[in-house]
Amino acid sequence: MSDKEPLTAEAIMEMFAASPFIAALEMEVTSLDADQHRISLRMPMSAFSERGRGTNQFHGGALASFVDVAGDFAVALAVGGAVPTIDLRVDYLRPAFGPYVDAQATARRVGRTVGIADVDVHGADGKLVTIGRGCYSAKTG
Repeated sequence: MSDKEPLTAEAIMEMFAASPFIAALEMEVTSLDADQHRISLRMPMSAFSERGRGTNQFHGGALASFVDVAGDFAVALAVGGAVPTIDLRVDYLRPAFGPYVDAQATARRVGRTVGIADVDVHGADGKLVTIGRGCYSAKTG
């Protein structure tokens, strides 16, 4: 675990703003529990994340990115900073429609070198639309 100060929602939002890709997806932190290594994010529908113009359906690539970022920052809560992705698995359960999707991510285990996070993504109607698991370096950078 980290000797650094725990990450705050504000610090994570600054990291999001510093990443052109994450900023384009307009993700925001809705809650976090640094002690439990849990984070919740919201991603609104936008022209960048829509599957096809006028469909109001999220593109699978945007959802995969959402899963990746949520898992990354669940592990980041344990180690004190953003971490590189090693592997990512995403399962799409049903189409996700706007106006937003919410992700809840939990770091299941963080060791000396690797952290594992599970992520659930729900549509605005509360239905589970996507699940994922990410493997991340436990070293920031």
